[in-house]
Amino acid sequence: MKTAILGAGLTGITLARLLHEKGDEVTILEREQEYGGLCRSITNSGFTFDIGGSHIIFSRDTQVLAFMCDVLGRNSRQNKRNTKIFYKGLFIKYPFENGLNQLPKDDLFFCINEFIKTLIAVEKGQIAPPSNFREWINYTFGKGIADLYMIPYNEKIWKYPTELMSMHWVDGRIPRPPVEDVIKSAIGIETEGYTHQSVFSYPLRGGIEAMVREIAKPIEESIQTGFTVSSVRKENGNFIISDGSAEITAERLISTIPLQELLPCLEQVPEKVKKACGELKYNSIACVLVGIKGSVPDISWMYVPEMEMGLFNRISFPSNYSPHVAPSGHSSILVEITNREGDEASTMLDEDIIDHVVDALSNMKIIKTKDDVVYSAVNLQKYAYVIYDLEYQKNIAIVKDYYARIGISLVGRFAEFEYLNMDGCIRNAMNFVGNL
Repeated sequence: MKTAILGAGLTGITLARLLHEKGDEVTILEREQEYGGLCRSITNSGFTFDIGGSHIIFSRDTQVLAFMCDVLGRNSRQNKRNTKIFYKGLFIKYPFENGLNQLPKDDLFFCINEFIKTLIAVEKGQIAPPSNFREWINYTFGKGIADLYMIPYNEKIWKYPTELMSMHWVDGRIPRPPVEDVIKSAIGIETEGYTHQSVFSYPLRGGIEAMVREIAKPIEESIQTGFTVSSVRKENGNFIISDGSAEITAERLISTIPLQELLPCLEQVPEKVKKACGELKYNSIACVLVGIKGSVPDISWMYVPEMEMGLFNRISFPSNYSPHVAPSGHSSILVEITNREGDEASTMLDEDIIDHVVDALSNMKIIKTKDDVVYSAVNLQKYAYVIYDLEYQKNIAIVKDYYARIGISLVGRFAEFEYLNMDGCIRNAMNFVGNL
């Protein structure tokens, strides 16, 4: 069968490889001049950065994890996670509930007292089951952990009020902490959370794009870059995909591109579907890439919940993942700022964003002096995070039902409009091909 895949990010490349292995004739159409999507990496001045945010290789899914590690082969390094939360000038162990004993004593008491009070109230049925994300946070962690970390961090990354977010997505993404671990943490007994990512891998050379390149090797000649889809129509059982000058014909069409980009390419879309798609919400991301002379803290990545520290929500240290992503005697820092159209970050010039970040890194004592910065750049990605607002489930059902009726398959983070990590994208590609 002849299959056309829209989008050559991780999902599209994985789909193409798996379908090729089944004997399909595959064409992948990519708008950009380079494939890779959010998993692209760039190298400049000897520094290699992932431009779609910090990526690491881990998964509870053993089949997917084996797939990712196998394609990289020897171009891979295993790392032990050392992740922190920057809170009141302190480097608190991540996740927050596993580092309670490192908090100031008043904050520690607030967290453990509220956690136990909430636990008892829930068991007695004195607290109604949660109906939104903010209520779920308080119901699960208690007011202390909620107010000091969970709510401010989540509102910083999502740029959306937590009480207006759905809670349907949290199971499996935000583990419920074992009661005994929280109590142990409060009295100083070492505990580990999120153990499925306590050891992770990363390419030795090439950044995360090295993995995408390896996946793509069997089908690289089938990738057509610089093809911006302008129209999709169906004739005599085939799909005709055009960029305004060339046309591709295929029996099967799979889209991995954002729903908002594909819908305008279709004819006679019902107003109800247009409205539902227009109401689906997402965040963009500005990745600030910083190369410095000297070393960085021995930290994998770090969460920053306090707004007064800066607009960014996460800082990662790629040169701690691999010694080959920075020149000898140098280190790299990747700072992520989520933004939505019209907010402060979205209106800042690149040089202002860089100044903002470098000042903050200096204030946090992550870099000794601004003069240590030898490379800096900003990379913007329009589609980064799916926002699960309270109307999400209704709107996505309308949109997906429409695509199913016209026979276009949706796979991947922004085609399915789901908050999928790399392993989730690969798993969904595997499941799609397996179910054919």
